[in-house]
Amino acid sequence: MSETHASTKDRDQPKLYEIRIKGHLDGRWADWFGCMTITLEDNGDTLLTGPVVDQAALHGLLKKVRDLGMILISIQAVNNISKGDR
Repeated sequence: MSETHASTKDRDQPKLYEIRIKGHLDGRWADWFGCMTITLEDNGDTLLTGPVVDQAALHGLLKKVRDLGMILISIQAVNNISKGDR
């Protein structure tokens, strides 16, 4: 069985993620999600967008969504963030 691993270089770079949840997230939770941008969409969904440094941090964000009792619609890694973008 062949294994594929991301290069060390890719793992060291934060990725920009979009996390879509069903329903509008109240603005009072903005600080709880740190540097994520919260966008309330016209269709009633909330889009959280921002840098995520690693898988542990991503799981932490998903735990917060779960703890709020919100329905997770999708998670998408948009790209790596270059050092100049941080």
